[in-house]
Amino acid sequence: MYVKASSRKTKDGQVIRYLQLAHNEWDAQAGVSRTKVLHSFGREDEIDKDAVRRLVTALSRLLDPADALAATSGGELTLTSSRPLGGTYVLDQLWRRLGLDAVIRRELAGRKLDPRVERVLFALVANRALAASSKLAATGWIAGDVHIDGLDEISDDACYRAMDYLLTIEPGLAQEAYFKVTDLLNLEVDLLFFDTTSTYFETGEADEPVPRDKDGNRAGEGDDAAVKDTGFRTHGKSKDSRDDLPQVVVGMAVTRDGIPVRVWSWPGSTTDTDLIRQVRADIREWTLSRVIWVADRGFTSQKNRRALMQGGGGYIIGEKLRSGSADVKAALSRQGRYATVKDNMQVKEVAIGTDDRFVLCFNPAQAERDAAIRAKLVAQLQDVITDTGKLTAVERAKIEGALSGKPGLKRFLRTTPGGLLRIDKQKIRTEANLDGKYLLRCSDPHLSAEDIALGYKQLLEVERGWRDMKQVLDLRPVYHRREDRIRAHVLLCWLALLLIRVAETTAGEPWTWNRIRAELQRLHAVTYTGPAGTFRQTTEPGKAQRDILAALGLDPPKKIIEIAPKP
Repeated sequence: MYVKASSRKTKDGQVIRYLQLAHNEWDAQAGVSRTKVLHSFGREDEIDKDAVRRLVTALSRLLDPADALAATSGGELTLTSSRPLGGTYVLDQLWRRLGLDAVIRRELAGRKLDPRVERVLFALVANRALAASSKLAATGWIAGDVHIDGLDEISDDACYRAMDYLLTIEPGLAQEAYFKVTDLLNLEVDLLFFDTTSTYFETGEADEPVPRDKDGNRAGEGDDAAVKDTGFRTHGKSKDSRDDLPQVVVGMAVTRDGIPVRVWSWPGSTTDTDLIRQVRADIREWTLSRVIWVADRGFTSQKNRRALMQGGGGYIIGEKLRSGSADVKAALSRQGRYATVKDNMQVKEVAIGTDDRFVLCFNPAQAERDAAIRAKLVAQLQDVITDTGKLTAVERAKIEGALSGKPGLKRFLRTTPGGLLRIDKQKIRTEANLDGKYLLRCSDPHLSAEDIALGYKQLLEVERGWRDMKQVLDLRPVYHRREDRIRAHVLLCWLALLLIRVAETTAGEPWTWNRIRAELQRLHAVTYTGPAGTFRQTTEPGKAQRDILAALGLDPPKKIIEIAPKP
């Protein structure tokens, strides 16, 4: 059985083809094979394709599925691979929407670089967001475990070269991303939040000290800009409680909506005191309108506050209640009623005769937790010092020395003139007066006390960013030794966090990144190989995947994404 084509020419010279379903029958009397027409499809250019499709479908049901596929494909097709597509597709669309691909390609112009640098950088960012691994493992992930448009495989050397290139374009890339994301999402950018964290390395040896400038960058020997000698991976105050291991310090600026706009890296011995001045100077180059910086208590030095005020800016900074400064004592001593605002928070503004405004915040639930923790610590301390009066002075000194390594207990310990160990009841009363309270300093004369308090509370968005950076994007472990590669690794993690925050903000509730990722990775790119060549197509999106794409304002991926005819 076959399709028979016949043609005739019209008066105007046009050739019309007609199609018929026919088969040959043997005429025994005549001794010849004769064609018998079973069905006429009519003109080829007017054929009812839906009718043909229904006929093929009906006949295919009579065959084994494998035989039916071979028959309809003109030969045998082999399913050679099936890779997740949805996650990389959505990240790639957001990457392009933010113009990151355009910035990289623009910077590539005129340089003798691999034209796939942009694709390689995107692939490394997608790897952090979807299946974080080392760069060497990422090459295998790209080649065999995922579909990335325009990049089938890559070497680890190409990944490292792309990372080196990323360092040179980071300022322009960050600026482009900032303005694009604020424009696309209509973000409020009057508040920028800044905080730091540290990440340690599983190595016992710190880097060799080298000359560095005030921003922590390498300086040449004898360079006037050099202010100190230190290694990049070096020991410092660890925020992961690993002071025994070398570390680096990472800082991040975040909008009130949780969008990370830029990231910085410093040597591990850098303290928070001086960092925000460099951050303020870098962001000032973007010529933003007036911005108020929000930072925690580690940045509340006079030099930092003066730097943040430059260019018409401002700040909201937490104050250390136990610092003993005159401003803090004056603010805590002022009487007045608290006004209740949302989220179980009470605030009152206190005037102490300075240009800065002070807002004292009180959280009743936190006050209960603080009191319970203190009671537990005091009970533990009481157990330790009970009956120590019967001991010798040397034995009591040993106990006191052991308690010095436990700040929570040491805080409530008092030693009498005679060397006896007692509970410091005055210290307990002082601490009880601070339960559930924190003090904010603000330079802006127009913000209400409620706005100041709620603005500072949004600093939690930075902490959420650090949590996702370490737990979802696997900032640590860092599989790099060289300083430039470590800095580039941090940038890749930042770009991945930027994309997932844009996805979460655009999609809205209830779409968290973990849920988005799980649903999208069920959308696959399936590859078939046959006598005519290879083609790759996507599986049909399910309801959850269609809902995510609709929430993000994205079209589903093309059905057929690649065709490679056999030469």
